[in-house]
Amino acid sequence: MAISKAKKNEIIKQYARKDGDTGSPEVQIAVLTADINALNDHLKVNKKDHHSYVGLLKKIGHRRNLLGYLRDNDVDRYHELIKSLGLRR
Repeated sequence: MAISKAKKNEIIKQYARKDGDTGSPEVQIAVLTADINALNDHLKVNKKDHHSYVGLLKKIGHRRNLLGYLRDNDVDRYHELIKSLGLRR
């Protein structure tokens, strides 16, 4: 259900702004997007798993807040990130 540690490290390495960066909005949004996609796939198979649905909604809300923060502070980074992640905005 959750993404593997190797996949998470790969995502961090791809979206990090500098070496060892795990806290920038880009990294956090990318990791949340991978988690959301994994939960979405899980819920397609397990339709009665309502607990995971609540977690999915929390992750979507957190990602939305981070996207809003990034959009307000640096529009160019925002547009670049949503294009690379394939988000509809």
